[in-house]
Amino acid sequence: MQAATQQQRHLPAKPPLFAHLNHPHWQTVGARCLACGNCTSVCPTCFCHQALEIPDLDGDTSRHERRWDSCFQPGHSYIHGWQIRSNATDYYRQWLTHKLAGWHEQFGRSGCTGCGRCISWCPAGIDLTAEVEQLG
Repeated sequence: MQAATQQQRHLPAKPPLFAHLNHPHWQTVGARCLACGNCTSVCPTCFCHQALEIPDLDGDTSRHERRWDSCFQPGHSYIHGWQIRSNATDYYRQWLTHKLAGWHEQFGRSGCTGCGRCISWCPAGIDLTAEVEQLG
């Protein structure tokens, strides 16, 4: 409880990010984002994965594997010959809107635990609380 009272950063309960998908600030944060995926690697609620079919040498069977992935990886949005998202701006917008807005629709709460790991591990110094403030 003491840690919660010491937090200095805050997010709105339900940021209206879907209403601001074309806000010019996405380009600003996208220019700073390195698309390294550190934020997704350290986030306790990120669950992106890829599903692979690995053929066996017998040519008749395969095994299904699920591997961790990041929505910041170019191949993550590759579907039927083209990439839905292809740059850091698009990756970051997808991650932040899913984490802070889409989770409300899916799970009835934010996907952010408030741990601050994404802020601490971002080599570009991107603070999602500051970005939401600019986008709101």
